[in-house]
Amino acid sequence: MPESAEDRTKKYLDLGHSEAENHAKTQLELYEKHVKDTSSATNVVSNFFKTNLLGFAWHYLKSRFGPRHPYQAYPRNGDTGVYKLNSSIPSRDEISIALLSDWASDTAESDAVAHLVARYAPDYTIHMGDIYFVGAPKEIEDNFTAPHASWYYGASGSLALSGNHEMYSNGNAFFQHLLPAMYIQEGDVKKSQQAGFFCLQNEHWRIIGIDTGYTSVGRPFVEILSPPDCHLKDEQVAWLRDVVQLGNPADKRGIVFLSHHPYISSFREDYAKPGEQIRELMGDVVRPVVWFWGHDHRLVVYNVGTNGKGPEAYGRCIGHGGLPVETAMPVGKDLEKIGYYDRRVRKVIKRHQIGYNGFVRLLLKGNVVTADYRDLEDQCVFEESWTSDMTNGQLEWKILQSMPEMAVR
Repeated sequence: MPESAEDRTKKYLDLGHSEAENHAKTQLELYEKHVKDTSSATNVVSNFFKTNLLGFAWHYLKSRFGPRHPYQAYPRNGDTGVYKLNSSIPSRDEISIALLSDWASDTAESDAVAHLVARYAPDYTIHMGDIYFVGAPKEIEDNFTAPHASWYYGASGSLALSGNHEMYSNGNAFFQHLLPAMYIQEGDVKKSQQAGFFCLQNEHWRIIGIDTGYTSVGRPFVEILSPPDCHLKDEQVAWLRDVVQLGNPADKRGIVFLSHHPYISSFREDYAKPGEQIRELMGDVVRPVVWFWGHDHRLVVYNVGTNGKGPEAYGRCIGHGGLPVETAMPVGKDLEKIGYYDRRVRKVIKRHQIGYNGFVRLLLKGNVVTADYRDLEDQCVFEESWTSDMTNGQLEWKILQSMPEMAVR
């Protein structure tokens, strides 16, 4: 009997964040496929003990303890990682970008979100990290590259960031299978993505995707004593300093950061280090930024704030792309960080209240960027805009519309 959408969703309930658990989930997927393709119960059991357990042990040891894929940075193959924003329709003065995080789960929900993205036909699509369960080649194929995969490739480009799940298999499939499938369209030339970070820009805005995934996973035992801090590697820092020129005081364009890991969180650990590195690179430039991230499987609009010595940021968590969406409230002072939060319940599975998946549609027109938060039923959950003052780099923020359920107070 084919696996139902609900059965597949159940696999992601109580999903752990350890490498071992997620490797086990991947092996379970492979085993279940083997069961479907095998007519003899004896052969199934035999193969489970001979191939599944040994295969899991080999895959786990090879991925967990083996070397990481070499870090890829710019310049690479003549590419600088900085690209001009272009509308796929030259006569249109508006540019659209679809942002999805924690989407690549191959669920009915992720398919529904991807099909909705396709209906809007954005110029660019960006996946902001986490391919479940461990960013293995088969998982990339099922979500992105197979003929049946539902990922929508924008006419002007499609790009990807790494999360921690891609690094559970040492980033090998991310660098070897996913990045070659991602691209920027420049005229008649399609340029494949060369590194796990990038900058899209025009005369008013810079959309900067940063890599927090590569340094998000440590090694057994070592990470207990020294937890990963998701810091930006030296090559990425040099690129932000020398190529993007983040600290140029004459550049007053608005800045939108994208990352997988949260700069601010009311639910799990947040990561101050990337923000502190960015603030140091900005030098004497004191200005707010817009920052989208995933990792937490929910939709949260945070109050403008800072973390550690990082920049002032309009922080947005959009980790509701394809996994079961969490709706629980934080407690204590963590609640004070939140301005709006989608706590609507779409269904209940195994006593878990599951929220609404969705994505963000960014629209850039002149010095205004609008963020339209759509759920999988194509309802506008929240809409806001920022206007960049090109004389001083400051931002004017407006709420355009909000569902009443988004309020937390």
